[in-house]
Amino acid sequence: MSISIGIHDLSFATSEFVLPHTALAEHNGTDIGKYHVGIGQRSMSVPAADEDIVTMAATAAAPIVARHSKDRIRTVVFATESSIDQAKAGGVYVHSLIGLPSACRVVELKQACYGATAALQFAIGLVRRDPAQQVLVIASDVSKYELDSPGEATQGAAAVAMLVGADPALVRIEEPSGLFTADVMDFWRPNYRDTALVDGQESISAYLQAVEGAWKDYAQQDGRSLEEFAAFVYHQPFTKMAYKAHRHLLEFCGHDADRNALERALGSTTAYNTVVGNSYTASVYLGLAALLDRADDLTGRPVAFLSYGSGSVAEFFAGTVVAGYREHLRTEENREAIARRTPVDYAGYRALHERSLPADGGDHSTPAQTTGPYRLAGISGHKRVYEAR
Repeated sequence: MSISIGIHDLSFATSEFVLPHTALAEHNGTDIGKYHVGIGQRSMSVPAADEDIVTMAATAAAPIVARHSKDRIRTVVFATESSIDQAKAGGVYVHSLIGLPSACRVVELKQACYGATAALQFAIGLVRRDPAQQVLVIASDVSKYELDSPGEATQGAAAVAMLVGADPALVRIEEPSGLFTADVMDFWRPNYRDTALVDGQESISAYLQAVEGAWKDYAQQDGRSLEEFAAFVYHQPFTKMAYKAHRHLLEFCGHDADRNALERALGSTTAYNTVVGNSYTASVYLGLAALLDRADDLTGRPVAFLSYGSGSVAEFFAGTVVAGYREHLRTEENREAIARRTPVDYAGYRALHERSLPADGGDHSTPAQTTGPYRLAGISGHKRVYEAR
């Protein structure tokens, strides 16, 4: 007898500061419509000097640990493409900050923005092997491009934490998955760079190619028909990309891609991403949070997921929303995470963007800026020092 496995709880966190796109447009002399309409973005989260992927991850994960027993969490999978160390998993710091037991495995996964879906599928396999255990999946990223570059307006920062287990309270993840991989240089960040490199047109083309390829494989694996899905949750490097992707999928499958059809499929999935910006690995699951918080009753309805990571890897899969899911949502907390951010002007954002940790191995403290529960206190002997507030 097969068991039901999926997302039992979901929580997200973002940064202390926010830069409205109006401020960026004023600096650039850009028509605000290019941002609000052209890419579908209104603001972007900006981390404080004492925030990073670890502090956001711990902030996202702590409410899950508070609600559920720690003893069943025997694995933490941390997905990121803005890793802080080439060897040590960021999740090990999180494990300590939120007080998980030592009888726990922790690992970090990377494949651009696809990493969190790889983590989710890894978690499902572990739970299927031992249904008594739960897996904490965390996706946390800071999206950073060069100042005054085309990608600057799509920056953002967020973390999503998901508890994966048997008999999930939110979404039951289904089989099969449609898979696609192609060796494409559309987006990358060499070890010697703090900011990513991106070929914008190539990235859009690669994304659409991956949507088509993943859907083809999903259909060949006898997945659901397109008409069955109540909504489609896409990776959103910028929210209009989800619309481009779904239009491409509809047209590929011979369906009308009119505005109403796109809005019905995607409208409830973009609310958080449009004000947070690109959160890389967390993006698609931030879209899920928005859908669950905003949509009409989805009980028993299948939802489609298209997870894409540049380079490129994609996966198309389905999940069915579980009866009673609304009792387990964190809608108010999610909205508060966004509303609590402090607006920063362009000069303040630029100073934070240009700031970097010293690499001399000395003792350096970071300014106390975040009002969140965890902060990066400084660096000493090339070691990051975190503290709970």
